[in-house]
Amino acid sequence: MFVDEVTVHAAGGRGGSGVTSFLRQAYEPKGPPDGGDGGHGGSVRARATENVRSLVDYHHRPHRRAERGRHGQGDRKRGADGEDVVLAVPVGTVVRDRDDGALLGDLVRPGDEVVIARGGRGGRGNAAFRTQRRRSPGFHELGEPAEERSVVLELKLVVDVALVGYPNAGKSSLIARLSAAKPKIADYPFTTLVPNLGVVRTDPVDIVVADVPGLIPGASDGRGLGHDFLRHVERARVLVHVLDCASWEQRDPREDLAALTGELRAYRSELLDRPALVALNKVDADPETAEIVRPDLEEAGWEVLEISAVTGQGTEQLARRMAELVAASPSQEAEVAPEPRPVLRPTSARDDLEVETTKDGFRVVSPRVDRWVAMTDLDNEEAVAHLQQRLARAGVERALVAAGARAGDPVEIGGIEFDFSPELADLPADERAALAAELDGDASLEDPDDPDGDASPDDPDDPGGDASLEEPEEPEEPDYPDVGEELEFGAVTDDGDSGAAGRGRA
Repeated sequence: MFVDEVTVHAAGGRGGSGVTSFLRQAYEPKGPPDGGDGGHGGSVRARATENVRSLVDYHHRPHRRAERGRHGQGDRKRGADGEDVVLAVPVGTVVRDRDDGALLGDLVRPGDEVVIARGGRGGRGNAAFRTQRRRSPGFHELGEPAEERSVVLELKLVVDVALVGYPNAGKSSLIARLSAAKPKIADYPFTTLVPNLGVVRTDPVDIVVADVPGLIPGASDGRGLGHDFLRHVERARVLVHVLDCASWEQRDPREDLAALTGELRAYRSELLDRPALVALNKVDADPETAEIVRPDLEEAGWEVLEISAVTGQGTEQLARRMAELVAASPSQEAEVAPEPRPVLRPTSARDDLEVETTKDGFRVVSPRVDRWVAMTDLDNEEAVAHLQQRLARAGVERALVAAGARAGDPVEIGGIEFDFSPELADLPADERAALAAELDGDASLEDPDDPDGDASPDDPDDPGGDASLEEPEEPEEPDYPDVGEELEFGAVTDDGDSGAAGRGRA
């Protein structure tokens, strides 16, 4: 079964969660945090190979998911990364986003790769959150959700010569005569419903020839599977128009050629710039027709050869001429994908932060902030408090206040709804007073012990307040290529989150 277009639903693997763990050993019952990070999830990639000729595998199994990353463990042990899923596709496959039609990659050489769905980053363990002020963090990050994407895989055959003609013109018989291909041959139109490939042995090079299913008027508009057939002509270096000379009473080969070139022009006008030959087939059955139409075609600028696919007359000359034109013609360039769409992870959440007003409240739009929420264990109070601090530092509260949010208003962030409860005590006194006035003059925002707001909060482990207040830096992102990026060469586990763990060691 030949399939040249299919939709694939791809999902990367979620990142593994970090773990909350503390060192336990003799004489140190309350040791430091040692929870390790989770592994990164696997990605789904498409890779071109010469060992695959059709997309039929993805017609029967269109859903593909990469493996998720493993959870971290105690003793700072990092979880294993999930395995990538590689989709082996034929050379000449074009990958497009199903929703917007954007070109992700054109795989025209063996080994060409493109990332379809990127896996999620592994979450950090509690050891990564230890600071001088937070010596025993009791929380960890969850694994980052992976990308999911539906793409259209479209095969455009990469061949040297395409045989183009009306149904029953003798194209299949010709490729069977020129090569070892064994296409279905019968005396009725539309015998060929899928392209047939054959390798023609010539001196000094071999060429790949495609027998394209017969075209009919209106093929450029999609009539009679026209688009499905014409796509296989796009990458051919040379076109051979096969015309039937044995049906003079029913059709004129000159009119057939004019109709064929008209369809090619309507589909992609640059196809007419390719080197082309005219093969007047079946001259053994009606040689007089060839004598009538050949002068007119040559006068119009066509190079004409008389052949008979049945007897072999003129086929060797045709093969040599095709090889000469192929050698003198450059290969067709692949479609150029736009610059890879960047993964939206700016240095600061302020760079991409937007607040939208909804009918029920407000919505914060920021891919980076959404990722923070998705990787936070909302059942852990300490983790939620850490998230609130990050949101405040990122300017989310100020953006909400500027948009008109008031205490108690529902706010949606990353698909989760919160009640807006601003924490403004860490702002300068003048700014806090101004914002407090905007928030209906809520006096509870002021600290009675520090009306000016310039005192440092005390920490039991750092009463002087001179310890570092900085959060640990986020780990470097995994070295994933961007979605849609082409590379030069190239089981799903349960979704349970890891919990707190205590370890013993003598």
